[in-house]
Amino acid sequence: MGSYREAYQRSITDPAGFWQHAAEAIDWIDPPDRILDDSTAPIFRWFPGATLNTCHNALDRHVHSGRGDQPALIHDSPVTGITRTWSYRELRDEVAVFAGALRRLGVERGDRVVIYMAMVPEAVIAMLACARLGAVHSVVFGGFGARELAARIDDAQPRLVIASSCGIEGGFKGGFEGGIENGIEGGIEGRIKGRKVVRYQPMLDAALAESAHVVDWCVILQRPEAPADLVPGRDLSWADAVLDATPADCVPVAATDPLYILYTSGTTGRPKGVVRDNGGHAVALRWSMENIFGVRPGEVFWAASDVGWVVGHSYIVYGPLLAGATTILYEGKPVGTPDAGAFWRVIEQHRVSAMFTAPTAIRAIRKEDPEGELLSGRDVSCLRTLFLAGERLDPRTYEWAGDLLGIPIVDNWWQTETGWPIAASPRGLQELPTRPGSPSVPMPGYRVRVVDPYGVDVPAGVEGVIVLGLPLPPGCLPSLWRDDERYVRSYLSAFQGAYLTGDGGMFDADGYLYVLGRTDDVINVAGHRLSTGAMEEVLAEHPAVAECAVIGVGDLLKGQIPRGFVVLRAGVGTPPAVLEAELVARVRERIGAVAALRRVDVVAALPKTRSGKILRATMRDVADGREEPVPATIEDPAVLEALRPVLRTPR
Repeated sequence: MGSYREAYQRSITDPAGFWQHAAEAIDWIDPPDRILDDSTAPIFRWFPGATLNTCHNALDRHVHSGRGDQPALIHDSPVTGITRTWSYRELRDEVAVFAGALRRLGVERGDRVVIYMAMVPEAVIAMLACARLGAVHSVVFGGFGARELAARIDDAQPRLVIASSCGIEGGFKGGFEGGIENGIEGGIEGRIKGRKVVRYQPMLDAALAESAHVVDWCVILQRPEAPADLVPGRDLSWADAVLDATPADCVPVAATDPLYILYTSGTTGRPKGVVRDNGGHAVALRWSMENIFGVRPGEVFWAASDVGWVVGHSYIVYGPLLAGATTILYEGKPVGTPDAGAFWRVIEQHRVSAMFTAPTAIRAIRKEDPEGELLSGRDVSCLRTLFLAGERLDPRTYEWAGDLLGIPIVDNWWQTETGWPIAASPRGLQELPTRPGSPSVPMPGYRVRVVDPYGVDVPAGVEGVIVLGLPLPPGCLPSLWRDDERYVRSYLSAFQGAYLTGDGGMFDADGYLYVLGRTDDVINVAGHRLSTGAMEEVLAEHPAVAECAVIGVGDLLKGQIPRGFVVLRAGVGTPPAVLEAELVARVRERIGAVAALRRVDVVAALPKTRSGKILRATMRDVADGREEPVPATIEDPAVLEALRPVLRTPR
C-alpha cells in the first residue's frame, strides 16, 4: 500500500499541509493562508478567509486554458431520442446568460434558489448559474410530492423556483417514429408511446399554495411532451427569462459560503438540509476525481445517477467539470430504455473511461440479461473501471459485473453528508486490490474507526459502529442549514470527538473496511444480535436470486425474527416452495440456526428509492403494523402496495 499509505498518513498527521497542497489545483481569487479554523469546534471550517468561485473553476478556467472546444457535457436521453453535446465554451456561455437572467429576476449572492427539474441539461445549467452568482441552490427531485417540496421551500426560503414542466420516466416500446402522439390529457401522469410523462406544474402549484414562504418568480422550462399552463405574474418560461439577458461574470464568494443545500430526510417536521461549502467542496472533489476515480482532463466520466441525489451533485455536475473531464447526463434507466443493454450502448457510443452507478442498476441488468448477451458486439474496451456505491454491494453482483466486463469493480462507501467517498480503492493514487463485500480502505482525510457502544475501538474482525474522527475532511458538511445545534445533536453527540455514520461494520486484519449496513438493521433474536446484511449476502449468492432484502419483524417469543424477500432472475423456473427451502438451508448452514430465518417470500419487485436503495425500514413498519408515511423518495409506490399483503401475512 506504499503511496496510498503515505498519502493517508500525511492527511492524518498533517491535515493542513495535505489539504493546502491539494488546494493548489483550484483557482483562488484570494488564496488560503489559513487551512483549518477549529475555533468553534466541534464545528470546523476549511480555508477561512479565502475566496473563489466554483463556476469559474468548473467552466471558465478550462476555456481560459485553451480547452474551450473540448466536450464538457453530453446529454443522452433515450426517453426522448435526443443526444446533444456542449463544449466547455458553449456551456460557459449558456450558464453565463442564465445567470444574467437570474440576476435580472433579483437573485444575488447568498439568495437561495430551488431547482425542481427532470434530468435535462437546463438542470445542470441552473446549478452552475447559481454558483456563478454566489447564490445557494437546493435541488429537489422533479416529481417530488407537493408536501415535501413545500417543506423544502419553507426551510430554504428561496427567492425563486426553477422547474421543468414535466419529467419522463420508465421505458418505451416501439421506438420514437412519428414523434409525440396527441400529447397527454389531464391529471399528473400520462403515457406517450409507453413512456410515463409526469406533469410537475400541478405539484409545484400545490406546494406553493401550501408553503408559508412566497417566492418572487418561477422559471419554467417548457418541455414539448407536456407544456405547463403558466400562472401570470408568477411564472416565466425559460425561453422568455433568457431573452436578451446580459451574461453574468463570476461573483467572488468566501470559501466558507454555502454552495448548495441538499435535503436528506424530513417528510414530517422540518427537513434536514445538508450544507456544502464552496472551498472545501471544490478542493475535495477535484482531488477525488484524479486520485480516487483516476480520471484525467479530457476523459469521459459517467455517473448514472440523478442530480437530485448527492452523486449527481458531486459526480455528474461538479467533480468531472472541476477536473476538466467530459460528463454525461443520462435521462433513462438501466433497463427498459430500450433494454438491459442501455448502459453498454452509452459506454460504447461516448467512449466512457470510468463509470459510477448503484449496485441496484447492475442487479437490474443481471435480472433481465443474466448471461450478459446484450453486451455481445459492443466495444466497451474504453471502460477502465466501474464504481458502485449507494447501498451494499453484494459479492455476487460484484463478481458478475467483474466477470462480464473484465475490469476492476470498485465498491466505495460514502454518504450525502460527506459528499465524496469515505472508503474506496484509490485508482489514481494506487490501484489497491479490491475484495468482495468491502469498499476497500479509508480515503485520505477520513479517520475511520470501528467502536463498541462505549466508544472503545474494537479489534480487527469484530463488528461495531463506524465513526469518523473530527475534523471531517474538506467537502464534508460543515453543518446543517441554519441549525448548528441539530447538526451536533444528530451527528456529533453519540461519541465524543467523532461523527456518527449510522453504519455498522468491521476492519479485517489488512485494514480493509466492511460496511455491514445501518445500525438499525441489526436485529435482536432471542438476545442474539444478528446482521440482516449478512443474511442478505447469503441469499444473494443463490444463482436464482437477482436481488433480495432481509428485515427484522416483531415476534412475541423472540423479540424479533428475520424475514427474507427475493426477486428472481429472468427465466428461473424453480418452484417458490423449493427455492424457499434452499435459501433457508443456506442461511442455517452459513450463519447457524440462531439466525432463525424460516420464511423467504418470492416477490415481483422490492420497493426502492429513486437512487436504488431498498426501503427496508418501510417494509419493516408495514410488517409490524405501523402506518408510517411512505417516504417521498420512493420510486414506485405501486411496488410497496403490491407487497403489503405479503408483509402483513403471518406464517
